[in-house]
Amino acid sequence: MPDVATPLIAWYREHARDLPWRRPGFGAWGVLVSEFMLQQTPVTRVIPMLEAWLERWPTPTALAGATPAEVVHQWANLGYPRRALWLRQAAEVIRDRHDGVVPREVDALLALPGIGDYTARAVAVFAYGDRHPVVDTNTRRVLARVLDGRSQPGPPSKRDLVAMEGVLPAEVSDAALVNAATMELGATVCLARVPRCEICPVTSLCAWRAAGYPDTGDARRKQATYEGSDRQARGAVLRALREIDGHALPVDDVHPDWPDPLQRERALATLLADGLVELTDGMLRLPGAGMLP
Repeated sequence: MPDVATPLIAWYREHARDLPWRRPGFGAWGVLVSEFMLQQTPVTRVIPMLEAWLERWPTPTALAGATPAEVVHQWANLGYPRRALWLRQAAEVIRDRHDGVVPREVDALLALPGIGDYTARAVAVFAYGDRHPVVDTNTRRVLARVLDGRSQPGPPSKRDLVAMEGVLPAEVSDAALVNAATMELGATVCLARVPRCEICPVTSLCAWRAAGYPDTGDARRKQATYEGSDRQARGAVLRALREIDGHALPVDDVHPDWPDPLQRERALATLLADGLVELTDGMLRLPGAGMLP
């Protein structure tokens, strides 16, 4: 196993982006909220929303006292709004079972609503400094290229955690840095389409480069186009309900001119099933919107 940790740490200390969740004293709650928001959402869109969210709900207990309508409204256009409801549910569990303090142990974090293996490990490492392998899409791409000589990673698997564990140094603080540095390298240098190999700190150790940059295929699942999708229809319905600020709309008046009536009906049905909207006597509203101030 090549020593990629040493050059990664040196590079990260000089080139890491100044992001809110990396600043001293940001706190485990802020890290947890940021990880929820960053799932499939670009950093540039998350930062202003994160700051507004933490100003409104600076603790898990504060968020636990909010209504579902308030959190969906505050989530605005971040996308995948179920994350907002899961985050509120996680805050309730943190308030009720952990005295309002985000837990440190991975198993306890995994028991929170809406938290998977990546988010649990990310909070334990980036908020508390513990030693665990943390693997996201960017990390997997770096590992695939540097260690395996592949142009793109395969489908996610537990092998990714094993590979990252092999890269981490024994020192706990250094291990946290390597987790962050590998992720940062994938986000800013080892890009999916046009990698910037000329400025990569581990280019001399990269198996993909040594092999002549072969195209080994891309088995990753492709994300569906947003334009014209059911996701776009769901977002349009939620936007219409946010704009009426706590009131209800007759269901037939919510985008009656949507170009695909069947898609509109699917969007309404899935939003109801996910608990993101409520339908009473033909009136549609955000969940618990009657309790909005």
